[in-house]
Amino acid sequence: MTKAPTELAEEVREQVKDRKSYLGVIDRLNKASVDKHWEAYADIPWDDPDLQVDKNDPRWVLPPFDRLGGTEWYRSQPPEIQAQIGLWRVATAMKIGLQFENLLKRGLLNFAYWLPNGRPEFRYVYHETTEECHHGMMFQEFVNRTKMPIKGMPKALTLVAQLAPWIPLISTEMFFVFVLGGEDPIDYVQRKSLKGGHIKHPLEETIMKIHIAEEARHISFARHYLKHRVPGMPKPRRRALGIATPIVLGVMARIMLSPPGPMVRHFNIPKDVVREAYKNPVAQAEIANSVGKIRDLMAELDVITPVNRQIWKAFGIWDKPGERRPLPDEQPSRRAAKAA
Repeated sequence: MTKAPTELAEEVREQVKDRKSYLGVIDRLNKASVDKHWEAYADIPWDDPDLQVDKNDPRWVLPPFDRLGGTEWYRSQPPEIQAQIGLWRVATAMKIGLQFENLLKRGLLNFAYWLPNGRPEFRYVYHETTEECHHGMMFQEFVNRTKMPIKGMPKALTLVAQLAPWIPLISTEMFFVFVLGGEDPIDYVQRKSLKGGHIKHPLEETIMKIHIAEEARHISFARHYLKHRVPGMPKPRRRALGIATPIVLGVMARIMLSPPGPMVRHFNIPKDVVREAYKNPVAQAEIANSVGKIRDLMAELDVITPVNRQIWKAFGIWDKPGERRPLPDEQPSRRAAKAA
């Protein structure tokens, strides 16, 4: 493998009606991990002059449709400050991504440790762990090259997050909800950005395409694992899963999509600008839409009840299964689709 994927990979989606079909999905995911994989330092030409990171490069400037990029305050800043804010945003997303994937890898290995001999999940988990290691390396390499003081997750949250790798010892189903809570929101944003042509720097584009291609497999495994396991869970554990799921998703989606505090402080972004950009119906719709696939899955598995639905609503991430909130920048494409 020497090139980034040229198309956005889609996750494997099949009905898991019995164990045979579930095992078939794992076999296909294992084969895909052998046939199509990328290595951080073999498949990204870091020293290519076209891929160098300059914090004042105008290609980092946030597009007008971006929640912060569309504010008058941002557009009034000097071009180099606009570029630096855009780069800070990208680098923070990668730092948080590698921190989440660090927790994920440790949890996956805890999960694999207790698997009996002959379980097909063992091989897939090690494929995924290997791929996540390369994601962490390419994310950190990008962050290093920005030469910015990128922190990632807030310190208090980082301390609490150290409990995540131990979730598989309590509930493997809850662990894979946690996996989807970290992977689906960023996958939603990355796919939308690439399809919209909003990624201008070739290094960011290369990293993003590799990440999407391999995360499609990781998301597929988590979804199919839940489809296979949740229907057979005892009722008390299903109720606990139904209560915990919207809490995990509500917290994690905001971590992935909210403005990083260090960036706000570093560039002295006024509080009213942050509120204008991120605390409005459009920004809330983005957060709700980013967990739409998981919400649909939980509804399909009959985990959502009238009681725990109130928790989804309290976190602002509830919509009826199959529905998404329309966003201003999506309206032209929706109209075009209807016209077609």
